[in-house]
Amino acid sequence: MKPGRRTAVAAAFIGALGLGVLHAPAAQAADTGITVSEIVINNGKPIVVGTSKAVEPPLTFKITLPSGYSTADPYAYDADPFLYRGSLKTAADTGKNYIGPGGYTCYEISSKRARCEGNLYIDPHRSRKQVSSNSDATTWKVAVSLRLFKASGAVKAAEYETRSQTVRLKRAAKATAADATPDPVAKGKKITVKGKLTRANWSTKKYNGYGGRAVSLQFRAKGTNSYKTVKTATTSSTGGLKATVTASADGFYRWKYNGNTTTGSTVGAADYVDVR
Repeated sequence: MKPGRRTAVAAAFIGALGLGVLHAPAAQAADTGITVSEIVINNGKPIVVGTSKAVEPPLTFKITLPSGYSTADPYAYDADPFLYRGSLKTAADTGKNYIGPGGYTCYEISSKRARCEGNLYIDPHRSRKQVSSNSDATTWKVAVSLRLFKASGAVKAAEYETRSQTVRLKRAAKATAADATPDPVAKGKKITVKGKLTRANWSTKKYNGYGGRAVSLQFRAKGTNSYKTVKTATTSSTGGLKATVTASADGFYRWKYNGNTTTGSTVGAADYVDVR
């Protein structure tokens, strides 16, 4: 299997700029004959996005071309999987509620078939249209933009294909480092562990306290490799965490939140306690 020459130059431009305009309405009804199969996005896992850093979830799929077209001619066709929510036409025409490829490369399986791998591109920056509202933390649908080109570069045929496949986007969460006191502490005495849970607000591009959430306080004894939950605490209205446990051995305390349908999981840094 040798690398094909095709890279998604147009898709990379769209993804990097957050435009998402697919430019195919004139030929929308024409069947391209391109088959796109085995689409896998982010290894089948939810995509978690914060407030500032672009996220590039992995993307793989396969293409089969119609008669008269070859994978050796990378500029004769486009096949771009993308995510959308709401109206497909609105997402495709305006770029709002649209998440497209950041770029990908296709590798020839045969003259008609190729395996493609690359990534989607999600930029939470306030100038982008991709995740501009907290309502974007939901289930997104999958579709494909397909185009065939003439030798002149003009579009010969173009269409969108929707899929039953879906992908969930989640807001990133952060747990602060655990703060255990007193330290050192006498064995059998009480330790109070504090912390805070926040999550990304895509509207303000800040992290806000996440109240009313059950968060696990975990402990790992010195010389061992695994953490165990020793108590569960519920965050205050501002995301504050506090739990009291009995000191039994030297070790590390940390906060872990398992996430939910709109919010990703997170683990805070551990705090070591010396028990004497």
